[in-house]
Amino acid sequence: MLVAAIIPAFNEEKTIGSIVQVVRSVSFINDVVVVSDGSTDNTAAVARKNGARVIELKTNHGKGGAMKIGIESTREEVLLFLDADLIGLTAVHVQDLVRPVLEGEAEMSIGLFDQGRIATDLAQALAPYLSGQRAVRREVLQEVSDLEICRFGVEVALTRHARKKGIRVVEVALTDMSHHMKEEKLGMVKGFAARLKMYWEIARYLQRDLVHQAWKGRH
Repeated sequence: MLVAAIIPAFNEEKTIGSIVQVVRSVSFINDVVVVSDGSTDNTAAVARKNGARVIELKTNHGKGGAMKIGIESTREEVLLFLDADLIGLTAVHVQDLVRPVLEGEAEMSIGLFDQGRIATDLAQALAPYLSGQRAVRREVLQEVSDLEICRFGVEVALTRHARKKGIRVVEVALTDMSHHMKEEKLGMVKGFAARLKMYWEIARYLQRDLVHQAWKGRH
């Protein structure tokens, strides 16, 4: 069973090259797709130079939209999703994350930072199911109808779907790994604003989902 890696990226030229290199070194990864989500820097060029298949979106579709476009461009049965700003990613991390799905232990795995940096470890301890590091069987993704409108709520959508359908999920510790925080990439003011926007998109998805469930309950 082969795996396609999908990496949504927005202005991540500093880290995308090393991530692509690591993922391409794993033998069972058949396709590495970087979806440059309206990037204005050299993200697409760096990803392509390091061997990724690149899809360049002229406008920003949001994380969920970029992920769906990546999914639709592949045929593999298992999809690996990675953030484009990771620090310390190794081939062992990739193998550990995908193996439970490949071996039939679970339909979805979720990677959680462990012993990386205090800030990112704490963030995931408080909200573990917001992790963007996942391996998922394709049929699970095909049952989630609103990925493209979830934006940063996409991980919440996947987790809620798994719980609702009783899908087997395992957590995988990603030791000595973390990611660049928005405040580091954009500065404190712009980074904090971007973080608030991300949380707002997550909250908006949850609100829409609750309204939908309430409507279904009355009909």
